[in-house]
Amino acid sequence: MPEELKGAFIQRDKQTYAIVPRTLMGLVTPDILERIAQVARKHQIPIIKITSAQRMALVGIKPESVNQIWEELGMGIGPAVEICVHYVQACPGTTVCRFGVQDSLDLGGKLEELFVGMELPAKAKIGISGCPMNCGEGYVRDFGAFGKKSGWTVMFGGNSGGKPRIGDIIAENLSTEEVIELAKKCFDYYRKNAKQKERTARFIERVGIEEFKKAVLG
Repeated sequence: MPEELKGAFIQRDKQTYAIVPRTLMGLVTPDILERIAQVARKHQIPIIKITSAQRMALVGIKPESVNQIWEELGMGIGPAVEICVHYVQACPGTTVCRFGVQDSLDLGGKLEELFVGMELPAKAKIGISGCPMNCGEGYVRDFGAFGKKSGWTVMFGGNSGGKPRIGDIIAENLSTEEVIELAKKCFDYYRKNAKQKERTARFIERVGIEEFKKAVLG
């Protein structure tokens, strides 16, 4: 891929590209939706795909249009193929959901600001849920948390891919601030000790969850 096509990745046809505008935790506005629609019509983008990351992938873009499209969108890049934290997935939590007991959008937004784009040995994903029903899928994300009335329960080492793994609970009854501090310790230990391209699920299987907990909980 030419260096100037930042934020674009080649597609199956080896001729067109896709981009993923950054939409924090799937939150969009009418202005954002109208802008994406206008750009898609103008540049004849054939496919707009809502992804599992709560984002919209614009697919089938001609290489000469990529930079202009980013300029017209005026949106940040959502990491999609880089070796880093890709996204934070979050449910509505106490903002609107009648089942929410913790503010998942608040915690998710803070984690998004701190970690999305952070370079790691392999890609990583975060899932946050405002109640134990886990609509944010934290058990199958590299770092996850769900809310209870007593506080946040935190998991690490989940994966929903071709070799799925349920993440291990490593702490319970945490405040939002405590979750953020624990996330820093988890990703720091993982970054320093994982092998290149080793996802957190395989990392935990190799080092053992008790050793990991000992390191991050101190």
